[in-house]
Amino acid sequence: MKRSSLDFWLVLAILALTGISAGTAAIASGKFEPGLAPTPPMGWNSYDAYINSVNEQQVKATADYMAEHLSHLGYNYVVIDGRWQYSDPLKFRGDREGPAMHTRMDDYGRVLPALNRFPSAANGEGFKPLADYIHGKGLRFGIHIMRGIPRGAVQRNLPILGTDAHAQDVALTNNTCGWSIETFGVDVSKPAGQAYYDSIVALYAQWGVDFIKADDMTWGKNPAGESYHAPEISALDRAIQKAGRPMVLSLSPGPTNPVHAEEVEQSAHMWRISNDFWDTWKQLKEQFSLCRPWVAYIGPDHWPDLDTLCLGPIRVQGVSPESGWAKPIPHQTRLTPAEQRTLMTLWSIFRAPLMIGTDLLSIDPATLALLTNDEVLAVDQSSTHNRELFARRHAIAWAADIPGTDERYLAVFNLGDGAPVVVDVAWNDLGLKGNCAVRDLWEKKNLGTVENHFAPEVAAHGAGLYRIKPAE
Repeated sequence: MKRSSLDFWLVLAILALTGISAGTAAIASGKFEPGLAPTPPMGWNSYDAYINSVNEQQVKATADYMAEHLSHLGYNYVVIDGRWQYSDPLKFRGDREGPAMHTRMDDYGRVLPALNRFPSAANGEGFKPLADYIHGKGLRFGIHIMRGIPRGAVQRNLPILGTDAHAQDVALTNNTCGWSIETFGVDVSKPAGQAYYDSIVALYAQWGVDFIKADDMTWGKNPAGESYHAPEISALDRAIQKAGRPMVLSLSPGPTNPVHAEEVEQSAHMWRISNDFWDTWKQLKEQFSLCRPWVAYIGPDHWPDLDTLCLGPIRVQGVSPESGWAKPIPHQTRLTPAEQRTLMTLWSIFRAPLMIGTDLLSIDPATLALLTNDEVLAVDQSSTHNRELFARRHAIAWAADIPGTDERYLAVFNLGDGAPVVVDVAWNDLGLKGNCAVRDLWEKKNLGTVENHFAPEVAAHGAGLYRIKPAE
């Protein structure tokens, strides 16, 4: 779609006012910028470990750890999750005026990092110093944002950058988030509504943001009866295209309805297909059925997202709605070792983004081993034609091709609660025949040559992941 000349000059004005060179402004047409996520994004997100309370020192220490121990494997995004603009999120629990009172923002209603948690953001610097630090480690920087405009900006009726309009001119006060009191929706059918999104993304580009996790976009009940927010998804997509800085766009929460598959595929690099995933077998088991409708939409540059890897030490600090706004109890993931392997196997054979949720500063060796098995990560990062072969009661099998070879990946699962089950897969199911060599990727061990079929025994809640090669 061609953009009007008015759009063009408006964007240039916004970029000039926010300090971004017009020479770097790439105003794209059509879908989001391709090529930014040719493989599923990998990195770390702060929410599982710190809920909404992570601070600058912890983010820097995490980046240090990733640079030393994980970046060589492809984990390169450091993402600060929600409520980084609040000095103390507890101040507005249950108080609908709280966000208006305690949101840190600039004169144009754009939220800014809380200075007690991110001191380098002082003097108008925002997240730029922290982003520079992370970039200096060879990593990429991401932030979480909420759909819409802050309630405090609407209450104060702040101006919208680059326009004569104000917040109350574009706020949709009945189009709110069903689980947060932070923002109002934005009427992006008005030029000023689009200009607001343009202005916030221009600020993020100035900071050096590489990844935006946009929340309350793809699912959620609200008073307006709109659970999938197509207008604001498109507005954010357009704003990123105009900003002059490549940014991966991740949409939350889930489960995104598959009826919107083609739309999200055209607007975002990744989108949540599950609700917030926590460390329970019940939720992990449910992920299998959520994957099935999305197989046709697996990458490149568009990745159905199963949420963060809820492994290792989590909920080490912070408060959240899930804990009734009480301080959560720090704990090691409640998933058993077998369930943890099932999680990593499903995420990998489905090619889901791999965003670590653990507290990397206190990670244990067993969790680190799960996250750093290079043969398992290769399934997530380089396989193709990922598909479910069958689901026979508790026994499930998935397969994928290995590009440039006649080899296959095979994943087998036992979702039952009782005895081990034999998951019998015929080579014909994989498009193979005769004798094939089998390698166990989790154990990094060759299992020898097998004729016609492979029938591993899988423990309850467990999984196996194999590379199958036709014998010469």
